[in-house]
Formats: sequence, C-alpha cells, structure tokens
Amino acid sequence: MAELATPTSAAFTPELLSPAGNWDALKAAVANGADAVYFGVEVFNARMRAANFQLAELPAVMDWLHRRGVKGFLTVNVLVFTAELEEAAQLLLAASTAQVDALIVQDIGLTMLARSLTPGLAIHGSTQMSITSAAGVAQAAALGCVRVVLARELALKDLGRIQNQLKQRQLAMPLEVFVHGALCVAYSGQCLTSEALGQRSANRGECAQACRLPYALIVDGQEQDLGDQRYLLSPQDLSAWELLPELAGIGIASLKIEGRLKDAAYVAAVTDLYRRSLDRIELGGMPEEQRAAHRQSMELSFSRGLGTGWLAGVDHRQLVHGRWSKKRGPLVGQLKSIEKDGWWLLETSANLKPGDGLVWECPSPTALEVPKEIGGRVMVVERRTSRLLALRMGPGRIDARGLQKGSPCWLTSDPAFEKHWQLLAQTPTAESPQPLHLKVVGKKGMPLVVYLLGEGHGCSEWRSSTDLEPAMGQALDRNRLESQLGRLGGTPWFLESLDLDLEPGLFLPISELNRLRRQIVEQLANVGEPQAPELVESLSPNRQEIAGLIRSLGVSLAHASSPDAQPEPRPELEAGLVVLVRSLEQLKALRDLPLQRVIAELEQPHELKEAVAMGRGCWPGGVWLAGARITRPNERWTIEPLIQAAADGYLLRNADQLELLTPIAPCAGDFSLNVANPITAAWYLQEWRLERVTASYDLCLEQLLELVGEIPKGCLEVTVHQHMPLFHMEHCLFCAFLSEGHDHTDCGRPCETHQVLLRDRSGSEHPLRADLGCRNTLFNGTAQTAAEALPALQRAGVRHFRLEMLNESAAEARQRVGQYGAALKGEISGRELWQRERLESRLGVTRGSLKGRS
Repeated sequence: MAELATPTSAAFTPELLSPAGNWDALKAAVANGADAVYFGVEVFNARMRAANFQLAELPAVMDWLHRRGVKGFLTVNVLVFTAELEEAAQLLLAASTAQVDALIVQDIGLTMLARSLTPGLAIHGSTQMSITSAAGVAQAAALGCVRVVLARELALKDLGRIQNQLKQRQLAMPLEVFVHGALCVAYSGQCLTSEALGQRSANRGECAQACRLPYALIVDGQEQDLGDQRYLLSPQDLSAWELLPELAGIGIASLKIEGRLKDAAYVAAVTDLYRRSLDRIELGGMPEEQRAAHRQSMELSFSRGLGTGWLAGVDHRQLVHGRWSKKRGPLVGQLKSIEKDGWWLLETSANLKPGDGLVWECPSPTALEVPKEIGGRVMVVERRTSRLLALRMGPGRIDARGLQKGSPCWLTSDPAFEKHWQLLAQTPTAESPQPLHLKVVGKKGMPLVVYLLGEGHGCSEWRSSTDLEPAMGQALDRNRLESQLGRLGGTPWFLESLDLDLEPGLFLPISELNRLRRQIVEQLANVGEPQAPELVESLSPNRQEIAGLIRSLGVSLAHASSPDAQPEPRPELEAGLVVLVRSLEQLKALRDLPLQRVIAELEQPHELKEAVAMGRGCWPGGVWLAGARITRPNERWTIEPLIQAAADGYLLRNADQLELLTPIAPCAGDFSLNVANPITAAWYLQEWRLERVTASYDLCLEQLLELVGEIPKGCLEVTVHQHMPLFHMEHCLFCAFLSEGHDHTDCGRPCETHQVLLRDRSGSEHPLRADLGCRNTLFNGTAQTAAEALPALQRAGVRHFRLEMLNESAAEARQRVGQYGAALKGEISGRELWQRERLESRLGVTRGSLKGRS
C-alpha cells in the first residue's frame, strides 16, 4: 500500500482533484492546474444529472489525460443491485482496458468484484462509504482500497486523530478530503430522503435535493417564528482554500473539489484558485490584499454562501444560515428606497459598476413559500455617500412590486469575472513531453538498429533500410545521432538519453536517420491510440464467465470453507417478527408477545442495562441493543454503554461497532451497511461473522426479492414497517434554531426538553430526534409498510421481518405487532393489514421504496 505523506515535510503538496462533468470541464480543470480529475459515465455514478461521458469515450478520455500527465478517476460511487452486477462487471473491464487510474467506489460488492475481475485497477473508497474513523479506513483497506475519501463532517482535529490512529495500527492509507463545493446536510451514503419520498435514491445518483427546500419548525406542537430563516437543512457551500496549509500539514494526500454538475467556467475558476493557493503554501499563503478579491470570485462563481463547513469545527448556527438555498453571489446591501425618477437607492459600501447583475428578495408571507426575486443589470451608478449608491436598473423597466425597505440585495453577476473565467476555461493544454531512452547498435555491413529502452511502448526496435558503410567524410557519432534522432519538436516526446554500441568510422545517409525518427514517432503514436472496441471485447471474459464469478463470490464468501470463518452455530429461529423499540415503555409492552427478538435503540445510555434486564428471557432471540449510526475518531466511548449492558446481541451500524462488538456477542448488520447485492451480504457474513444482514432501504420490492433469492435462507432481515430515516445529520437543528449556542458544549440541550417536527410544503410533519453523539435524524412522518408484500416475501424465503417503532405508545406498539403477527400467520391478508394501517395512522401509510416498479 502507498506510504503516507510526511506531514512535516516542507516539500509535501497534496494532489489537487477537480470535477469533470463533460469534455469542456475536463479540459478546463487540466488547463488550470488539476493533478487529477474525476468523472462518471452514463451508468453507476452519483451524479446522473450531469452530462457525463459515454462509456465508449473512456479510452479517449484517459489517453487525453495521460498525454498531459494528469490522472483520471472514474466514479462508480453508487449501490449496485443484484441484477446489475454483470453490467457493472463490464464497466470494470472497460475501465481497466482504458487504463483508468482508479475507480471511486461505494458498493462493497462491486469492490470485491473488482478485486477478482480487474486486480490491477486501483480502488478508492468513496465518501458514500460514510468513513468517519480509523476503523472505517481499516475496513476499506481490507476490501482492497488504496485511498479513502473521508466523510465531509470531519474537522481538522478529527483528520489529525485519524492519521495518528492509523499510525498506531501500522496502516498506511492516503486520505482524500473535500475542500470546496456544495455540502450535503446528511452523511453521504446515509441519506434516504429522495428514496423515501420519491423513489429517487441519493445512493443511485438521483438525489432530489429535498434539503434545499423550505421547512417550518414545529416545536411542542406550535410553529416557531424564525423570521426569514426557512431553509433549515441547506448548508452553506464549502470553501476551505484558507485551510490548505493545515490540511497539507496533517498529511492529507488529495484535496477534492465538488462540482460535476457545474460548467467549465466554474471548474476553471475554482481549480485556478486552489492551484495558486497550494503553490503558495511554502510562501506563507495568499497575500492579504488578494484574499477579498478571491473570496468574491468564489462567491460569484457559485455559492449559497461560503464557509469552512465542518473542517474548522462544529458551528451549527454558522453552517446553516437558513435564509436562502440557491446560487447567490455576495450579499452587498439592502434596499433603502426607489425614487420616483427611477433611481434605486442601495445601502452598501460595495463598489458596483454598469453591467453588474443584482437580485433583491421580496419577503414571503409564510415560512414555506419561496420568496420572490426581482433583479436586473446595473445601467448607471452614482455614489451618494460612503454607504449609499444610486442605481438605474435595466435593461427595460423592472417591476419592483413586493420589494420593501430593507430587502436584501446580492451581486449575482460580474461580467469582468465571467470573462476571466471563460478565458481560463478555454486555455488549451499542450501534451506533456515524455522522455525517450534509445540505444543505437551498428556494425559495418549491417543495418543500424535503434532500440527503445523501458516498458509500456509496445514495439521496441527499428532498423535502417540500408547497411552501414565506411565513412568517406563525416562519420556517425553521438552528436550527429542526437541531433537527428532528437528532432522531436511538435511531438509528445523528447530524447532523454542515447546509449551507443557503434563501430567507429561508419556512415548512414541523413535521410535514413530522418526516416528512422519518423518511424519511431509514428509507431509510438499508434501505441498510444485507444484500443478498438472489438479488440477490447475479444480480450474480456464472456458473460457466462462473469456470471460464474459473481455467483462464486457470493457463495464462497457466505459459505467459507474454513470452519473458523463461520459464527458459532445457534438454534435457527422460527420465521417471525423482530421489533425495534425506541423507549422502555414500548419494550415493556411487548414482553408477553410471541416475537423472535426485540432490539432497543435508546437515546439515554443509562437506560440500556434496564432494557436488557427488562427483556431478558422474554423472546427466543433475546433482547439486543442498537448503537449510533456514526462513530467519529474520538467517540468509541459511545460503544462502551452497549458493552456494559451485556445484551444478548447487537445490531451494528458502522465499522467501529463491527470491530468492538462482533467478538463479544452475536451480531447482525443494519440497513446503514448498505447491503444491496449478494456479494456485499456475503462479505459481511464471512468477514465479520454476522448472524444476518438487513436489506438496504434503497431496494424496491422486485430488487429485494432478487436479493433474497441469492442469499442463504435466514441470512437476510427485511424491515416491513418503519418511519424511514430521511436525513441523518451531523448538523443539529435543536442547537441551530432553539438555542444561542454553537455546539453541544453551549446549546443547553433543547433536544431533551422539546419535541420537534419539520413541516414540509405538502403539510407533512416529520419527527426530529437527536442521538447520543448529538447527531440528528429526521424521520418520515408517514410510515412505510410492506404489508401487501408479506406473502411474496414469505414465499421467497424471508424468515426475519422487522417492525420499527418511533413515537408509538405502549398500546399502539402492541396493536401494530399483533396485526403484523396475524398477517404473517395468514389470519388476515396483506391487503387487510394495509387498509388497517391506513385507517389507524394519522398520516396514513405509504408503500414507499417497497412498491413495485415498472
């Protein structure tokens, strides 16, 4: 594995990694100093709304990049479903053939498939893997990753902790960190909002950006007046260019710019700024007089406001200002008035000029109504006072109705900046000359032979068409040969070295030496051409071989031949219900019901021992505990209460829990492990000896049944009733909007005294809960049920059906469990259960992600 960069080395400069959604953006990134670019093709990437490249273009893309000394990483950072594994395998083969430098991967099954099918292809663990600790990095290393993209929620001090913990593990793993662009409010790989509300999964590149919509805050049943704050889940964009020295000092290997949906001008502008900032690290950073101009450039290129995200530490009130969620430039002032003669008076100290674009925001009557915008170009500017500008706006008359005194104004366009960005984006990039090492051998009466030394160039020798003769005048020597063979101007090569094994006093016409040089150039150029599709296809395994490999990975991993690779045998539980409770009252209410087991997920650690004692001996599978979905580098303490409670088993959500809890008790994997195909399932069953895994919530019913059919009976648990966890966030809304504090140290813990809902534009109210680490989960207010699918799941062989409680009372919990139990026994139909749930739930129920798809 690659060695870690030495943080103290003054010469260490991280890689600059830029996005490319199309050819123009790719060329703009390279022209402005990117060391590497990342991009997707038309399938299996997390930015399906981007233009993306076509699979057939991969060889040309990689050839273009490599001729300029730039690396190319292909994003395959989505979950892969069972029926898609063969298509994904073809993508792996195409990437390997095209000499892609690395794949950026989320899906564990795809990672294992790549290790077997294309072992020479480097794998980078995507931020979609939700890696937040050294344990997560170690898991990625075990999967074969050679680089890890860390979660965006980590602070600089967390990055330093991870580096130290990796050293303690004697694990060298290059780390990659996002430094610029849009921030997701939810942990990447843990956001189910688009899937739950519209079957457009963020884990499949189809995010509907529900986080950018307005919400009303309902506190203890009453709507909270937040003034002009309505975008409660929309973070400001990340801009960490001023933290580059700290990141380099920690030893971060790669700095990543977000933006595959952005145009070439944006990519050029941002890449250029970060390139110049990186190059100035040893000089002490950017001069102070340039900082304001660069910040304005960043705000104008694209921003929802700029901040350092989580890198500088947690500040919930700064991360999400809540006032707007779309592209806005810098906030420049407020409207004072519009005079009768057409002058717009703007309170501002900013210097504006004709041609600048401005937009004002009108107040909206409700929190859920998107404010109206009014804007145009500045036509004339007069400075009235140091804090007052008079403007004439146009072109044409602008309808200013709705604007009030104090309406905020943003600079959204600056033609001078935009012209500069366009020039940056259109800058051509010459190919980087590659060194040639040649050896010349010649004897009297024999052809002159030129050998190419080194690997990777295909053909390695060329011969003159005439034999060497005794020289009548100037003989061949080093100077003459270097002069003729080294005339490589206008080609991608230069003559680095020339070895001679040549008898003295020999002659060869200059025209023959020139012909040899042209042959060398032409042959090397042809070697660099992308392989023809038919040749690639002929070198690839056929579909039958690929299908066999996929089956063998799933089966061999799930049924390892070594007896040590399997968990201790336990009595098989009868088919039935597993219930996850979130209060002691719910658990107590279920003690006399015929369940497989009960899992307690409780916010207060002191309740865990009580829960285990209360449920001990009540169910065949015992009482299990579930911990937090995320464990940060300094949060292993959150697992200690689980251990001390001595539960019968544990439901695991992350790599730290896998490391600490699997050695001490039976364990199962939860949905957050993103098991979407049999290879992923098999890896967890073998590597961590899990009793079973929970199916990913991204699967529709057909995909779920396909997965069930490929996994050994009893190894899969399916959640058939739940309030889907929409957003799982490091961001705490309790702190941001119900306190004057900035983080858990000064917020006063309003999460312990208030019940909070978020109301969306449809009127649905979604419950908000905080966990032990102060992370928030927003649950869907409408429960999802697979009631109608129960017969199909039973026929397919599912034996473990989970119900998840949220805010149910003890009586409601008993009633729900009783109804699902009756449906599993065939006492009521799935359709009848569906009807009962619709009538009894205040917001009804939805089939959600488990409805069939055409």
